[in-house]
Amino acid sequence: MFHKQGLVTTNLPATMPDKLSNKLSNKLPDELSDKLSGRLLKRQYPKQQAGSALVIAIFVIIVLSVLGAALVKMLDSSQESVAYEVLGTRAYTAALSGLQWQLAEVFPLNAAATVCEDQTNIDALTPTFNNTQGLAQCQVSVSCAAFKPEDIRYYTITATGSCDINGEKTSRKLAVDARSLL
Repeated sequence: MFHKQGLVTTNLPATMPDKLSNKLSNKLPDELSDKLSGRLLKRQYPKQQAGSALVIAIFVIIVLSVLGAALVKMLDSSQESVAYEVLGTRAYTAALSGLQWQLAEVFPLNAAATVCEDQTNIDALTPTFNNTQGLAQCQVSVSCAAFKPEDIRYYTITATGSCDINGEKTSRKLAVDARSLL
């Protein structure tokens, strides 16, 4: 017996008597008896499996579409977070610049330290970043407080840098404590 593409074939001689063929067909399975009697078998496919490849293809397309949409959303949120990070870094730089400016005002080189209360309208004196590349949309607000518990004067300088680009706003607040040497 040989199996070839799902069909059962035999090596019986073509001159086999009909009696022997009938005896064998009574004892053999239906498929073999059909073959021996000269009828060709047709491959039988269950109708329930018809179209299963289409269902699998649709499922794969839907899964890949969902994965693609999730990837696009992740990339979009990643770009947005990078933009906020850059904006936050600019606001931090503006606040740091405001702190350094105020420290230079309170502690001038080759001169005695000044008192914060001596500066009137400190926000009007703060620097602007109009001509500074990257900080043109940023502002800084500086405050200075001084106290003298003993013979040494202490300062608390606070700067808030804020940036507004196309309606997206962020701010950073920095503070430094300093003291006079005398």
